[in-house]
Amino acid sequence: MHFADFAAGSIGGACGVAVGYPLDTIKVRIQTQKQFTGIWQCFMTTLSKEGVHGFFKGMFLPVTTVSMTSSVVFGTYRNCRQCLCQLRGGPGTPNTKLEIFLSGLAGGVATVTVMSPGDIVKVRLQCQTESMRTRKGANLPKPKYRGPVHCLLTIVREDGLLGLYKGALPLILRDGPSYATYFLTYSVLCDWFTPAGRKGPEWTGVMLAGGLAGMAGWTLGTPMDVIKARLQMDGARDVKRYTGFIHCIMETVRVEGSGVFFKSLGINCLRAFPVNMVVFATYELLVGFLRTPDSDATRPASLGFE
Repeated sequence: MHFADFAAGSIGGACGVAVGYPLDTIKVRIQTQKQFTGIWQCFMTTLSKEGVHGFFKGMFLPVTTVSMTSSVVFGTYRNCRQCLCQLRGGPGTPNTKLEIFLSGLAGGVATVTVMSPGDIVKVRLQCQTESMRTRKGANLPKPKYRGPVHCLLTIVREDGLLGLYKGALPLILRDGPSYATYFLTYSVLCDWFTPAGRKGPEWTGVMLAGGLAGMAGWTLGTPMDVIKARLQMDGARDVKRYTGFIHCIMETVRVEGSGVFFKSLGINCLRAFPVNMVVFATYELLVGFLRTPDSDATRPASLGFE
């Protein structure tokens, strides 16, 4: 069992949240609220009405849950690769591309149990455009949620514990294939960027590979991300619009057309590049310190430096 990957993945994920959260807020609002028609319009509206604080609503809980999620993803991925190596030929045997893909798939599916509660709180707070900072006496609507903990408890009170897993199915369908593509892309690009005679790429190669891998994963995952966000917001503000996963897809296509599934692709890719540059650079740096010499000896060439 490689515990270093769990620890390094946790810290890398937290750093990635800090880098990409403002763009993530814009993405969620574009996906779920018709008042926002584009990236720039959403940015300016949020800034003028809510200030800089509006871009960081609900960030505290995601930093915690994404740290756990990233820990699970990287730890599961690395240990699945090791198991597949041992099944096929013993330690030190290079993984095939199929094994990398399947290990990433397993890591993505495994995250849902820890990710879903924090994710629904994040989405609901990001879509709460009412400001807590309204002046006394102003005749403006007050926000439903006072913060992450209040939002979490409100969801449990209104929908029960299962309410925290609303949107879990599209989350699985998003993260499983996305992480499989993510890790496979990263591995292939690291191989390409590794100079002859070295075991791994330079730092610039790792950061570029991480950024491009993030974009590849989000390109595949954006349609399910739209459905996930809509199911998570359904019933939070008004009556429920969707009876389930399939109905949400059909209603979305009927009302807005199939193009809506890629409405936020641009901002997803824009956010994914710097976020995953930071995630992989942090991960690789920390895992190099935390791994023992014995475990490092069996480390895949696509995940290391010299």
